[in-house]
Amino acid sequence: MTLMTSWVESANSPDTDFPLNNLPYGVFSTNSLEPRCGVAIGDMILDMAALEEAELVTLWDEPVFDVPYWNDVMDLGPDTWEALRARLIELLSTDAPDQATVAPHLVPMGDARLHMPMVVSEYTDFYAGKHHATNVGTMFRGAENALPPNWLHIPIGYNGRASTVVVSGTDIHRPNGQLKAPDAEKPGFGPCKRLDIELEMGAIVGTSTEMGQPVTVAEADEMIFGYVLLNDWSARDIQAWEYQPLGPFQAKAFATSISPWIVTRAALEPFRTSTPEREKDLLPYLKEPGPMLYDIDLAVIIEPEGGAQEVIARTNYNEMYYSAAQQLTHHASSGCAMNAGDLLGSGTISGPEKDQRGSLLELSWGGKEPLTLQDGSERSFLEDGDTMILTGHAQGYGFKIGFGACAGKILAAIPYP
Repeated sequence: MTLMTSWVESANSPDTDFPLNNLPYGVFSTNSLEPRCGVAIGDMILDMAALEEAELVTLWDEPVFDVPYWNDVMDLGPDTWEALRARLIELLSTDAPDQATVAPHLVPMGDARLHMPMVVSEYTDFYAGKHHATNVGTMFRGAENALPPNWLHIPIGYNGRASTVVVSGTDIHRPNGQLKAPDAEKPGFGPCKRLDIELEMGAIVGTSTEMGQPVTVAEADEMIFGYVLLNDWSARDIQAWEYQPLGPFQAKAFATSISPWIVTRAALEPFRTSTPEREKDLLPYLKEPGPMLYDIDLAVIIEPEGGAQEVIARTNYNEMYYSAAQQLTHHASSGCAMNAGDLLGSGTISGPEKDQRGSLLELSWGGKEPLTLQDGSERSFLEDGDTMILTGHAQGYGFKIGFGACAGKILAAIPYP
């Protein structure tokens, strides 16, 4: 697929994340505008509330764009999503007849503040990247028992905290928690010492299911509204003490960051790719009807306080073992009701090589092989003042489908009362 050209000139640059082919959805505000729905196009944001008020876009009998979330649009279903995208392309394409009436509703992105693009109904995080699971398992259980017996059969996940999912640019305080050294008689309490990131993709569920209602993988794929970059911040030392027998709890609950723009499934459609070869056949309900993953290049960037940005890892979303559609299918298979605005974290995305690992735990091999940064400092885990930035894009011919950055700066722990 080649570039779709727009009368918004900045959208035609091969370097922009937001060409006409993309049109991702977010929420923005300015000094004069309250938070409302917007669409990214080049270096501008199309004010959807203003467009709706001018009757240039109408999706429903009542306004749906004058609120600071896209959940109302999600509730209208896939046919409406398709119609909205078609209308936006019509309005923004080169030689569009409504150009003069649309142009006043464009806001420079540099003048805007970005917010959470949706209300997160529930958050579920998966452990579905084979290279990551193998690396972590090898560190803690040895290569012979790296993967749990169920891993090749089931997308393993846990229920996270929707209340602490935050938009890119939100500072993250180092969490406090119970910590126990291997040779200590009992645990202590204090700031995490092994703070980490996890490079993930987040899938946003757009349509709901009733309690008791299963879905096929194909149906689950149709239910997905779009994707964001996701950083599942992790306190490795808190996790090591608490995770048995029920898995992560406080080690993950303190923060999860997402990128501010929801890239739609339609925009990513040309970049579909198959999942890796299976070592064991999946049960029929999890088998893919076709390619379910996407060819999305991903990068992890560190910016020490006062220092320069530096890429420390690169990988691709096609390294996942289970797709978001398979994860959603498994989630609903027990009869669990799914809601518009549910967020599914893919699990850490790592590749087979050392410089493709999506967490510091893997990059430093549990702290045994610290990274040396350009300024000469070393990192096994994050220090206060470090900013971590995730980026990603699917590369087309003369254009890219980008997500914007998913960034967060680490602040010192808040002293416990």
